[in-house]
Formats: sequence, C-alpha cells, structure tokens
Amino acid sequence: MPDAVPPPRRHAWVQGPTPDTVAEHLRSLELMINRRLDGVLHGNHQGLTPGHGSEPGESRQYQAGDDVRRIDWNVTARTNETYVREQIADRDLLAWLVVDTSATMQFGTEANDKSQTAMAAAATVGFLTARSQNRLGAVLVAGPHIRVMQPRAGKNQVRAVLSSLASSPPSEGQGSADLAGALNRVGAIANRRGFVAVISDFVGEDWVQPLGRTGLRHELLAIAVNDPRELDIPPVGLVELVDPATGTSREIRVTAKVQRRFAEEAAAENARRIGGLRRSGAEVIELSTADDWLASIVKHVQRKRVQSVRGGVIR
Repeated sequence: MPDAVPPPRRHAWVQGPTPDTVAEHLRSLELMINRRLDGVLHGNHQGLTPGHGSEPGESRQYQAGDDVRRIDWNVTARTNETYVREQIADRDLLAWLVVDTSATMQFGTEANDKSQTAMAAAATVGFLTARSQNRLGAVLVAGPHIRVMQPRAGKNQVRAVLSSLASSPPSEGQGSADLAGALNRVGAIANRRGFVAVISDFVGEDWVQPLGRTGLRHELLAIAVNDPRELDIPPVGLVELVDPATGTSREIRVTAKVQRRFAEEAAAENARRIGGLRRSGAEVIELSTADDWLASIVKHVQRKRVQSVRGGVIR
C-alpha cells in the first residue's frame, strides 16, 4: 500500500524583523506617497472619508435629501422655516483597513500585480489616517489566513501593517479569500462607529452580506483592484489558464469569438461586483494595475472634501 500523502502545510503569518529589501521598498513607497500627498492636499482633515460626526455644529436651512432626523426643531419653531443641525466630524477617528492579499491578488500583467497595487492603496489610506492623528487597525486576509492588528496611532502602525502585508503567507491552492470572515471580525471588534476601507478584487459573493452589515455601522470605502487582462484577453491561440485559488488549470484556444464572449462575461461580472459594493452603502474606488492608483485615491479625497464644504459640515 502506498504511503498516504501528507496534508499541505498551513503557513502562519511571518513574524520578526522585515527583510532589508522589503524594508527599503516600503521606505521608498512611504516617501513617494507623502511627497505626492503634500503636493495635492492642503489643510487639516480628520479622515479619508469624513463621517457625520457626533458633536453638534451649526444649523442651516433644510435641503432636499437631508436626513430628517437632524431637523433642529428649536430653530425651526423660531423661524417658521425648516432647519437641520449639522454635525462636527469626530476628531478621534477609529479607522480599519481590511486588505486582501490572497492568491487571486497575486495576478498582474502590468508593472505591478494586484497585491502590490493593494499594498500601495493601503499605504495611502494608512498615511492619510496617520496625518490626522487617528488610530488605525487592520485585518489582513491571505486565503483562509486572517491576521488582526489592533488599532494604534502614528506612522509606525502604518509601517507595521505594510510589513505584515509584505510577509503574508502563501495561499495558492488553498481556496478563496475569507473576506467575509475578515469583515465579520471587524464587525465584532469595532464597537464604535468609525471608518472601514476594504481593499480586494472582491471575487465571489460571500462578502456581499458582511460588507452590507459593515456599511450600516461605519463609513465604508471599497477599493476594487483589477488587471486589464481580467476584462479582456487577446486572441493569442492556445493558452493554459490556472485558477490560483484552487490550482485548477485548463487549456483553451483563444479566438476572436472567445475574446468577445470573455469580454462580455467579464463586463457582466464586474458590473455585478460594483453593484454589490454600491448596495452596501460603500464609496467605491476602482483601481487598475495599469493606472495611477494614487491619483485615483487623491481624487476621491478631494471630492469628499468639496462635498463636505458645500454641505456646510465642519471637517
């Protein structure tokens, strides 16, 4: 009788000092991000995505779409016009990063793969949070592996999160990312309303309901990462396609007809994914490995700040 094949070893998250090459890469990433942020963002702001806050601020006239729960009845009674009470954003914001670095995130046909783009996005969100002296926690996902990092303030916390991302355990062939488990973990830990940024390629559908529950309680930002070849594949003839999550492979001849069908299915899948993200109440940023990821995030921050000023909210 042949010997039984031992089960694959389940790797834990790497602990200990960051290798010199990784540390140098992270220092370069931090320097580049902070230089570009200094060039485009000015003034104080409390978070990447400002919330409604909990402290009472100024009153202003009611506008269509305002939350009726914020009507200031005292001012309304005195003026015979409907006024709402604005809220000042909390200065001590608790922010969470949920970052997926699973097998499907290791794919890329540009200068960076999806996991590197996700790390850069996490660094940008993290350093924006650190600038406002807010605390940052993280839940990192690599296939079935989840690591929780408790919230702390300061740039050293951001560096620690990035170092952990850079040393995530291999997850090829170990199944899909447990993104739902990571979101449920945030829901169990984050008792106070705060800000949650989720960075992933959002494969599958298990994450939809947990993300919706997260959006009910927190300001939610979903950063969806993709690669151009996931939306369109050229007619290059016979190729072998591999599912990195399961290790399943299949040979297929890519013709012009197959290319059209692939593009149609990919577009439908992407629309389903973005629709699920928006139904959760999340602000959505779509990042491609072929695009300027930092510019996309900065554009979102600037838009949110303009909306805050126009709405009369003190940020």
